[in-house]
Amino acid sequence: MRRVAITGLGAVSALGRNVPEMWAELEAGRSAIAPIASVDTANLRFKNGAEARAFQPEQHFPGSAVDYVDRFAQFAVVAAREALADAKLEITPEIASRTAVVMGTGVGGQATQDVGFVDLYGNKRNRVNPLTIPKTMYNGGASQICMDRGLTGPAMTISTACSSSNHAIGQAFWWVRSGAADAAVAGGSESPFSFGLLKAWEAMRVIAPDTCRPFSKGRAGMVLGEGAGVLVLEDFELARARGAKIYAEVVGFGMSADAHHLTQPSLAGPVQAMRLALADAKIAPEQIGYINAHGTGTQANDVTEAKAVREVFGGRRVPVSSTKSLHGHALGAAGALEGVATVLAMEKGVLPPTANVTELDPECGDIDVIVGAARRAQVEYAMSNSFAFGGLNAVLVFKNSG
Repeated sequence: MRRVAITGLGAVSALGRNVPEMWAELEAGRSAIAPIASVDTANLRFKNGAEARAFQPEQHFPGSAVDYVDRFAQFAVVAAREALADAKLEITPEIASRTAVVMGTGVGGQATQDVGFVDLYGNKRNRVNPLTIPKTMYNGGASQICMDRGLTGPAMTISTACSSSNHAIGQAFWWVRSGAADAAVAGGSESPFSFGLLKAWEAMRVIAPDTCRPFSKGRAGMVLGEGAGVLVLEDFELARARGAKIYAEVVGFGMSADAHHLTQPSLAGPVQAMRLALADAKIAPEQIGYINAHGTGTQANDVTEAKAVREVFGGRRVPVSSTKSLHGHALGAAGALEGVATVLAMEKGVLPPTANVTELDPECGDIDVIVGAARRAQVEYAMSNSFAFGGLNAVLVFKNSG
């Protein structure tokens, strides 16, 4: 089987318009959670979110082109453009046919759908925008990337709630490793800030009224975020032959289903996914030097994840952080943003902190949560966890190329 290199990174998030801006905020530990500006929150129980406020779609989609692409797909295209430019991968006809696109999203074009429902039910109009279906379909991000960059290889969208991006990156990794593709554009995108969807999340009673405090005593829930993360994966030897910069390698991917509950996590599922990822990477638990946790800030998730980490890694205190405290929980895009963060942490030797922690929860406190400030550390292998509603778990293992 082939080695799989990461040669390009792209991101749009509440932390910035691109990867350098995002990394600067991650390293500084500055949380982007703030009052929601794009939606009237007067009738919402929660007021804060992590919006990509600096993103200006007109800068990327000139003229009427912006009207054909939902915000979640706009994020996907812009992040993919950055990642491919970073990889310096020339898209020849041969490369185009051998490059896969695998994207994840949890809710697709919700903003477009919400507008259609308002027109239909609220404004009593007899028709909706004719572009409603093309803009709301979940494969909008992947399809727009293919058309934008002329990529003609295998392409698909994976929707597994908060694990969507990790499943997408893992599938792309397996395709490149097996030879089904020579390269892949992989990640996820999400834009959940529409009133109807926010009301649905309100009904779940899992959103914090103030901010996201993963693993912290007194934490009150998650905070929604938006954006996209994209990684360019390539056959290692082909990437090296063309002189590409190699950030890291993807070396392991593990999946599991809790078969337990739609919203309440189990211990066995995350443990199984982490162990499968380690086995796929052919490494021992003690070789992992950093974990980017799922770390949602909810009572149930954080305790369960801490227990799962203890079970997999024994008494060894592996450095752990949750970057959701900085860029919010971007649902189907979360794993992609966290993948970008994890790869950069390895490359730069800087592990981002978990923000907003006041006092570690004793039930989570015997794992090594990075708080206060970023920690300098040279890491050979890192793990990134995603555990979704529905009990679908996806875990990635990365190897430092340095």
